[in-house]
Amino acid sequence: MKKALISVSDKTNLVPFAQALIENGYEIISTGGTRNFLKQVGVQTIDIQEVTHFPEILDGRVKTLHPNVHAGLLAKRDHADHMQTLADHGIDPIDLVCVNLYPFKETILKDQDDFEGAIEQIDIGGPSMLRAAAKNFKDVTVVTDINDYQKVIDEIQANGETSLATRKELAAKVFRETAAYDALIAQYFDYQTDDPAPQTLTLPYQLKQTMRYGENSHQKAWFYEDVIPKSFSISQAKQLHGKQLSYNNIKDADAALRIIREFDEPTAVGLKHMNPCGIGCGKTIEEAWDRAYEADPVSIFGGIVALNRKVDLATAQKLHKLFLEIIIAPAFDDDAYDILAKKKNVRLLTLDFDHRSEQPRLETVSVMGGMLMQEQDDLEEDPTQWKIVTQKKPTADELKTMAFAWKAVKFVKSNAILVANPNQTIGVGAGQPNRIDAVKIAIDHAKDKLNDQSVLASDAFFPMDDSVEYAAQHGIKLIVQPGGSIRDEDSIKMADKYGIVMVMTGHRHFRH
Repeated sequence: MKKALISVSDKTNLVPFAQALIENGYEIISTGGTRNFLKQVGVQTIDIQEVTHFPEILDGRVKTLHPNVHAGLLAKRDHADHMQTLADHGIDPIDLVCVNLYPFKETILKDQDDFEGAIEQIDIGGPSMLRAAAKNFKDVTVVTDINDYQKVIDEIQANGETSLATRKELAAKVFRETAAYDALIAQYFDYQTDDPAPQTLTLPYQLKQTMRYGENSHQKAWFYEDVIPKSFSISQAKQLHGKQLSYNNIKDADAALRIIREFDEPTAVGLKHMNPCGIGCGKTIEEAWDRAYEADPVSIFGGIVALNRKVDLATAQKLHKLFLEIIIAPAFDDDAYDILAKKKNVRLLTLDFDHRSEQPRLETVSVMGGMLMQEQDDLEEDPTQWKIVTQKKPTADELKTMAFAWKAVKFVKSNAILVANPNQTIGVGAGQPNRIDAVKIAIDHAKDKLNDQSVLASDAFFPMDDSVEYAAQHGIKLIVQPGGSIRDEDSIKMADKYGIVMVMTGHRHFRH
């Protein structure tokens, strides 16, 4: 009779799978808890000790790590010497292995700091059997995913065995599964040992969604999420309404969330192509949205909106008038949702904003032949510590507007210039090869809204004084920038010439 070895932590749908194997001529070998579970429902199994002739030891840490198991898995059936070796040692071949691994992920999700508990959930025997069976996929069927139970049984019932193609496919799944399992363990140990830059980097992700297409319609794309969920992330957002998120939707929504998490007061963010087109703060979410919309009512068309308060009816009625791709908020009032859902395609998402500060400290980006990793740009800055470099000094209110502008410009693609009034962006110059062009674009967008309180923020230093002069000639009275240029003194003199207040923060915020 053929033999199947079953040892699982997740016993979902196990009984019908085991019964079907027996009905198709398999004997079941099993271990500890799995054997007891099957015995209780009347499924007869062979104790693993009858195969190994050795007891489980070390509190169950050693039970399947034995030549009688692994030789039975690894022997090539078409190699006479392999089969003779099994016969000489009284070892039976094992034809099918069904194993899923100890719940390491679930354990650290409950308590990431329970190190001893996590250690005990590192499976040793399971991955060893899976990898042995997968290596010998030409002769052995290996199952680690409960979603494959029915497919395996269907093929065995139809053909007496699984097809080679299926065994190869299942083996590939095993190597992915065990690699991800080990990667998560390695990542956890890096966290425990506080190692931010290990010599080899393992990042476990799992497929969340196959996209309709990628950045363009001719590109295929997939969305993978971190195996340890991050509550405040687009992957954990709940979609209440609308079409499936696209590749570009996900990137833009992520950019909007990175901005909105910076603000405590009621805030609305309008975003297009990874750049904010309007950010507004207010006493209410409606007032915040009004300011974000008025910042650039043209660019918001077809854009993404993120709000950090529940959307009420008044705000929803204003949002409903526009063509928007996505609206993200902590929640929607029922009447607000009803209004917005009248447009069948707009994507309405909710997210847990209570965890917006719980973010991974590192982020990655792919490059050809490799990957870059860095700390997130989450520097906490104290405006009272910024350096006032001009003769004219800012008032407390002016410094507050500078802080708002500085927080906002951090999320504009470099070279980045942003013009803001109190609690409202009014002009954005994004992604220009030179800074003076970014200044011109931002001021041109802002020109009808400029006043004596308007602040110009630059994500990096001014290489020359032309940007300061252009800003002054077009009504800018306040500038915040990091400083650090060898020509800083030229910019300072130009600011003094026009009676501009200039503050230097000491830290730049490039975004590429």
